[in-house]
Amino acid sequence: MSVEIDTAMVLAAGLGKRMRPLTDTTPKPMVPLAGRPLVDHTLDRLADSGIKRAVVNVHYKAEVLEAHLAARQSANRGPEVSISDERGLLLETGGGVVKALPLIGGRPFLICNSDTTWVETGVCNLKRLIAGWDAARMDSLMLLAEKDRSLGYSGDGDFRLGADGCLTRRGASETAPYVFTGVSIARPSMFDDAPQGRFSLNIVWDRAIALGRLYGLVLDGWWMHVGTPPALVDAERFIAELNAPID
Repeated sequence: MSVEIDTAMVLAAGLGKRMRPLTDTTPKPMVPLAGRPLVDHTLDRLADSGIKRAVVNVHYKAEVLEAHLAARQSANRGPEVSISDERGLLLETGGGVVKALPLIGGRPFLICNSDTTWVETGVCNLKRLIAGWDAARMDSLMLLAEKDRSLGYSGDGDFRLGADGCLTRRGASETAPYVFTGVSIARPSMFDDAPQGRFSLNIVWDRAIALGRLYGLVLDGWWMHVGTPPALVDAERFIAELNAPID
């Protein structure tokens, strides 16, 4: 049974080392794609899908990102943004979410990488994801991309998707058909008894897999892995050739 989800955690505190030299003077979420910072693609898409609040964590070049987010707020561009400050210690993905939980609240919420984006084919994938959430069965619901419909991705895939929607890791298999897009829904109780300090979200996802409570939904569209300057160029070219907006 779906419940209202109106809050998101946007992971924006990474160092962006693979995007150098573009990130020598600016945080990775501020690197432009198709004329807008990557973080704006994420926040605008969240707003369009009905998300009212976003908690954004900051660390590297935090003042640059904070100034941009403040300008968005001044221009009344949703969603409403709160800052989770990790200047003192970068906590990785899982630790960053745990630190932000008091700002997020006690209801299920979206977790989004600030640099993930995709080209949609006429449907709103975030609305599909939210509609597919079932708290009775799920601890987390991931938005997945087909490996063969992922631009800039050369890995072997992350997950296998069962007929019931449950996910399992690729494990020792040579390949898996689906890639994690950097977007998921989580219930706060996933983080009960989570490690202190730095840790990866992979820890809580593996717990959910063991309980049969990690589920997936496949993206309708093309996912773009914008992790390096060459991948950014490829994404720009792909968008231009399709002549398709990514929001």
